[in-house]
Amino acid sequence: MAMDVISVIRTKRDRGELSNEQIDWVIDAYTRGEVADEQMSALAMAILLNGMNRGEIARWTAAMIASGERMDFSSLSRPTADKHSTGGVGDKITLPLAPWWRPAARPSPSSPGAASATPAAPSTSWSPSPAGAHCSPTRRC
Repeated sequence: MAMDVISVIRTKRDRGELSNEQIDWVIDAYTRGEVADEQMSALAMAILLNGMNRGEIARWTAAMIASGERMDFSSLSRPTADKHSTGGVGDKITLPLAPWWRPAARPSPSSPGAASATPAAPSTSWSPSPAGAHCSPTRRC
């Protein structure tokens, strides 16, 4: 079945449930540049107004994970964790998470968002470096 972005938007606009195929297609097409930002914004608005069920959310999440590059940390001798921040206002987890993170010396890949690379919005990712050194795109631990 051929997919098009208008039918995907229309499905959600009309309070329908997105199929797995529609979700997989729209994420893939958007990451390849076949779906315009304005069209993805229209879909996002339809989702905001009409919601998604658990199945749609799970499939959307899996499609987004599959759309990107995944890093392999299996060679590390202990579990890894990532605390990602897009920067800006609204980060409500960094402060409560910090006391737990550092003493455990958990290795963490640093993957701050674009805004996090500026002095006004520093990265909120940590790694088990000595003396609490801060990891960022411009400063390696």
